[in-house]
Amino acid sequence: MSSDEAVEETNGDSFGKVKQRFKDPSQKVVQTKEIMSKKAFQTKEMLSKQAIKIAKQAEEHERFINKVTHLLGVLGFGGCCFLLGARPQDIHYVYCLFFVTFVPLRWIYYRFKKWHYYLLDFCYYANTIFLVDLLLYPKNEKLFMVCFSFAEGPLAWAIIVWRCSLVFNSVDKIVSVLIHLLPGLVFFTIRWWNPETFAAMHPEGTSQRASWPYVEDKTYLLTWLFLVPLGAYTLWQVLYFLIVNVLRRQRLLKDPEVMTSYRELSKKAQKANNLWWRLSSLLGDQNRMFMYITLQAIFTVATMALTVPIFLSYELHVLFQILKVSAAVWNGGSFLLEVMPKQVVLKEKKKAEMQPAQTPHDQSSVKTENKIETNNFTEMGSS
Repeated sequence: MSSDEAVEETNGDSFGKVKQRFKDPSQKVVQTKEIMSKKAFQTKEMLSKQAIKIAKQAEEHERFINKVTHLLGVLGFGGCCFLLGARPQDIHYVYCLFFVTFVPLRWIYYRFKKWHYYLLDFCYYANTIFLVDLLLYPKNEKLFMVCFSFAEGPLAWAIIVWRCSLVFNSVDKIVSVLIHLLPGLVFFTIRWWNPETFAAMHPEGTSQRASWPYVEDKTYLLTWLFLVPLGAYTLWQVLYFLIVNVLRRQRLLKDPEVMTSYRELSKKAQKANNLWWRLSSLLGDQNRMFMYITLQAIFTVATMALTVPIFLSYELHVLFQILKVSAAVWNGGSFLLEVMPKQVVLKEKKKAEMQPAQTPHDQSSVKTENKIETNNFTEMGSS
């Protein structure tokens, strides 16, 4: 072998070693990714099995859980009413504690039920802004007016229009009602009852102010109670459309069990063949999503416009609070008396269908046992 061939062979070996060095880490990365994906899948499977197990256990003790939930719901709601009268300036702390506690728990529950896209709805977007205002910028008058418009506009009227029901034996329904009801009560107390608000009307070294927030003129009022909130709503609508209808479109198409607000409303409206279903079909079935966005925008504009007279009148604002609570209680009564009995009947039918069919021998033995029990009971009664 010549020296040139030896040099070429050496160079080839060194190049192969270098290539192998680069190849080995890439293989390790691929193997690591495969291991991590397997572990993630196994963890997901384990969590889903545990969730199913917990759900089955909850079904077995459903009546007891409903009783406990009803007790805690009534006591909690009564406690909020007491606090609203005794210390209205502290009601916003209760709201903040409620939101940071129950919304994460709701996400976990909704993730299991494939309802987690509900947490992208406007009510959660608005409640997040409320939390920022109350905890970080409590003295910002302009942000307060924007939050007031959200709370006493779309969120408040959703209780009436979307029939939010105050049912004390359902944690999910209680949370849904409070997400829409509590913010309005919080901003009502800040607007009219909070001692800190009254102190802000008489700042030291300045002349007395007419109100808090201070309203310069009608243009200022319309800007911060209507136009700016409408702009914030438009931003949410654009982001929601991009996430649900663009970025996650394929995911939603693959799994029809994953629910969004549009899917749920469409399903209910189609089943009832109500006004919403007929209105959403004005431009054809292919444009129902566009009509849904348009109808929701009209609803938002109308309800935000109504916040202006509510903001200016204490009497009107009090009446509006009574209307909201009455609507939630009325809807809860309708649910308990009309919807829940039907749900119980359906559950019993499903249980009966899931039980294995009895053979004629089993049925005759059950009848014999029943006759023996009846005779024994009769004998005991006669003795």
